[in-house]
Amino acid sequence: MNAHRDAMKGQRSIKDLKTACLINPRAANSKWTRRRLLRTYLQRKLPGEIYDGLGDTRTTVEKAAIASRGADVIVAMGGDGTIADTLQGIFEAGRQGKVLFGVIPFGSGNAFRKAFDIPKNPLRAIDRLAEGIPLAIDLMEVEGRVAAFASIGATARVTGEKLRGRVHGLWGHVLAGRRLFDTPVDEKTLEFQEGHDESGPFETRTVTSSFFDCLVTKTNYFGYSWRIAPEAVVDDGYLDVTLFEMRPVKYALFFPLIYFGLYQRRLRHFKAKRVVISGRDLPIQFNGEFLGDRDRIEFKVLPRAIRMVIPPTKRARKHFQEHSA
Repeated sequence: MNAHRDAMKGQRSIKDLKTACLINPRAANSKWTRRRLLRTYLQRKLPGEIYDGLGDTRTTVEKAAIASRGADVIVAMGGDGTIADTLQGIFEAGRQGKVLFGVIPFGSGNAFRKAFDIPKNPLRAIDRLAEGIPLAIDLMEVEGRVAAFASIGATARVTGEKLRGRVHGLWGHVLAGRRLFDTPVDEKTLEFQEGHDESGPFETRTVTSSFFDCLVTKTNYFGYSWRIAPEAVVDDGYLDVTLFEMRPVKYALFFPLIYFGLYQRRLRHFKAKRVVISGRDLPIQFNGEFLGDRDRIEFKVLPRAIRMVIPPTKRARKHFQEHSA
């Protein structure tokens, strides 16, 4: 049966379900507080509770857990950090199999926006959400947190530097980019379970690498429309792992090709259900949040972890399994 019809079978329209929207009021230079008509439009299109007094990560997680116990649809309105914290709250409440999850992009990152063809304009995103369809997507677990993408090495180091600085958004990342050039390229060990690579399927595989950066993802994009993982499929049951085994200068030189996902075809690439990466003082970030340095990091896939409301377009379903061939 067609996935679209299967997803909608027995489903009421999204706008007829009870919605709770968690909003990061600081996202996108406080756009929420400046655009008062946006609240009215949101309440008209998606009636329900609005939680816009979010503070730190823990507050967002706790409010998402509370909201998910009384709503049918939980919407994260913010950047990648707000999305990650909202998902974490849903999972901590044990409601991931009971609620639908939606995204209204409202921050500087918005990797989810690009991966699922969600409009950048919040009004259009609200429209698409109200008419959207729910489809099951995979997520992953890293260090006890739920995530859609993560990196170990250079991009994580830059993320940590950016979050410690005073400049936010794109320019904050540009300024923090100087940390690329002092990122160590020590040898690491990667252990893969139940996966495949260019040589074929495997039960277990161990490789060593002095990677500059390593991407472990379920979605195709980082923030700012960076097509970091062109081979990721959001519902195939595997983690998508790419090793950037190069020096910082080469990475910078080829960055335009990396940004558009063209250079990645030259790199070592793996699919696996579980990955353990070991090394010394490995910086890690997930969904745009810096987790610090670790000597051992474990990832595991969470197959069909939650049903996400996506726009009813072919482009929104582009990175699902039935469209990935």
